[in-house]
Amino acid sequence: MSEQIGIIGLAVMGENLVLNLTDHGASVGVYNRTAERTRKFIEGPAAGRPVRAASSVAELVGRLERPRRVLLMVKAGPPVDAVLDELVPHLEPGDIIIDGGNSHFRDTERRAERLAQKGLLYVGMGVSGGEEGARHGPSLMPGGPRPAYEQLEPLLKKIAAQTDSGPCVTFVGTGGAGHFVKIVHNGIEYGDMQLIAEAYDLLRRGAGLSSAQLAEVFDTWNQGELRSYLIETTARVVAFPDDQGTGDMLIDRIDDRAGQKGTGKWTTQAALDLGVPVPTITAAVDARLLSALKIERQKAAEVYPSRAGTNSNGAADRGISVDPAGLSVAAKEVIDEVRQGLYVAKVCSYAQGFALLAAGSREYGYGLDLSEIARIWKGGCIIRAALLDPIHAAFRGDPGLSNLLLDTGFAREIAGRLGAWRRVVGRAQQWGIPVPAFSASLAYFDSYRSARLPANLVQAQRDYFGAHTYERIDRPGIFHTDWTKTVRK
Repeated sequence: MSEQIGIIGLAVMGENLVLNLTDHGASVGVYNRTAERTRKFIEGPAAGRPVRAASSVAELVGRLERPRRVLLMVKAGPPVDAVLDELVPHLEPGDIIIDGGNSHFRDTERRAERLAQKGLLYVGMGVSGGEEGARHGPSLMPGGPRPAYEQLEPLLKKIAAQTDSGPCVTFVGTGGAGHFVKIVHNGIEYGDMQLIAEAYDLLRRGAGLSSAQLAEVFDTWNQGELRSYLIETTARVVAFPDDQGTGDMLIDRIDDRAGQKGTGKWTTQAALDLGVPVPTITAAVDARLLSALKIERQKAAEVYPSRAGTNSNGAADRGISVDPAGLSVAAKEVIDEVRQGLYVAKVCSYAQGFALLAAGSREYGYGLDLSEIARIWKGGCIIRAALLDPIHAAFRGDPGLSNLLLDTGFAREIAGRLGAWRRVVGRAQQWGIPVPAFSASLAYFDSYRSARLPANLVQAQRDYFGAHTYERIDRPGIFHTDWTKTVRK
């Protein structure tokens, strides 16, 4: 007997992809560095399924159908290279290796170039959706040689999330395109999560909503334009009881230090390399870094205590009272403003991400189809949201659209919510509640819509101290001025 595909790495994502594959009729060979984990998987979740364990990489490869297809689900970085060193000697020209981890796209390009010299096809495939997505249908972002994708396509379409627009998988592009797209996906995810966290903070600490009221608000938002996986999970998380018997909501017992695995940082680094502003995503990365400074923040809170008192509902004394039996008019007004501000701030975050995708496609020759990327993010992935439908439509209607903010549909949506957005940021600043992502999105919008920015002063300063030259608006050419001379009129 031969297996159709081999999987190396049986952590949470690897195991669930195996189960997903076998649900769709595939036979799978598996290998994990820790034999005990393999045994538990074979005897547990994989029992009775067409899954066979191998005791070595050589054994796994020897049992695969030709051309062989091997999916790596191992930690990004040196572990991938270590597995490749062990795997490649057993493969033949025409065999396909798929890296389904969160590898950096530059590493993927380096590996693909090296393996191409041996006649091997290397696919870097972003996989999003977490444990649930891997098990029941993720969003898949494969990039690399098109012939490799064409061989994999029938199987990938079966295991991907299914939406009204089709399976959430497409050939993303050449080289490291798959992992580049996944990095940007994760950057947008960072921005999305931070924006939602700031909305939560404004409603909880600012307006004084209870856990039950917060859950109701987020659940209501999930029925409309903000409908998304992250809003849905937030509605559940904010009112989930502590399982340790404290009587509190679990969210109130969780330490406020956010972790990260580095993909958000990679997004910001890629944007800097390409000269693309992504302030909302960068603000989200910075917010996680600031959250890690717990001890310093506690000391600073003592040095700079809040001057606002708190009322019986836990909200700062800002003239917003929350009736235990329901929400006051003032609280409802804040909720509606936060809802509108969150929507347009998210649009700006997505606009930054898609602008980065377009720049990366041009610079690296990936040939990305932004409309298709929006489509495959509609299901399975962490950032799946109703917002992706109009984004998909915008790029389908104008494939050359340079920024989502220039789409007429989004322009109308933003114009109708701009006042509420400004009021939200203004309230937050008056209350002393940090909203770095909300503020970054608004600053991005105002900068992008400004026909003239104060960068003329920056250029003058650069020329003054460094003779960096400047251009004029009234005549062509490059100019330098001796700013120390006295100019007579």
